Amino acid sequence: MRASHLSRRTVLQWMGAAGLGAPAFAARAGALDRIRERGTLVVALYKDMPPFHVDGQGIDVQLAQALASALGVRLSMLPFIADENMGDDLRNMVWRGHYLGFGPADVLMHVPVDKPLIDETPQARIFAPYYRERVVLARRLEQLPHLDSLSALGDAKVAVPGQTLAGWLMIGADGGAYRNQLTTQWKDGTEAARALQRGEFAAAAGLASEMESVLRGDSRFAIAPLPSPRARRDGWAVGMAVKKDASDLAQALQAGINDLQGSGQLRSLFEGAKVNWQAP
Repeated sequence: MRASHLSRRTVLQWMGAAGLGAPAFAARAGALDRIRERGTLVVALYKDMPPFHVDGQGIDVQLAQALASALGVRLSMLPFIADENMGDDLRNMVWRGHYLGFGPADVLMHVPVDKPLIDETPQARIFAPYYRERVVLARRLEQLPHLDSLSALGDAKVAVPGQTLAGWLMIGADGGAYRNQLTTQWKDGTEAARALQRGEFAAAAGLASEMESVLRGDSRFAIAPLPSPRARRDGWAVGMAVKKDASDLAQALQAGINDLQGSGQLRSLFEGAKVNWQAP
């Protein structure tokens, strides 16, 4: 029988008879082969990142499920709490594993596709952008009908999560001119958006995905890029990461993203969460 016609089970049986057990095979097989042999794709997901992942639900969860299905395997989620910086998350969840004993996963979702980060992390392969995120300011039109610059806020109160990029930008904007009118205790942008929705504030700042998931479709509010020179109006691309040598897995996941985008399913995942999908 020609080797190319051997079934996978036959090959494994032959290797066992030859003294080449599963560990030896795993060392020689590619990442994608190991995942298919295992039957699961282990995906690292940030905990408490609405609208992408909260309690097993969200855009990234649905996307991970679609990618696992495309590979013909089951999804196994590995939720984790973000570390101090992205480099730590890549080390813990992609190429080494966490010091507490869990990880690494096969793939980490929601990674900035950023050249400096790519250059600083040679152990990981960052690829497959699937969304473009940006910092925005949402406002109640009745109180702030026009806002071309932050100075147009006047003395209006603004909700913003302090320990975020949006918080950092608002606190430092125009030399700290707006610090006294900011309320910063919010955990994330969705909490700030809900406070705006309840009528407690005239404006709220956060990520576009956060603001839109709460306020999109409500004609009382406008959402626009944060009018600050320090905020990139075109935002940044969000993708995923695998180990550097997992090129076969990266190619398969990239093909999955391409198919989802081409079919319109990727856009639909975002629209289902009221988020306006932005091409990366």
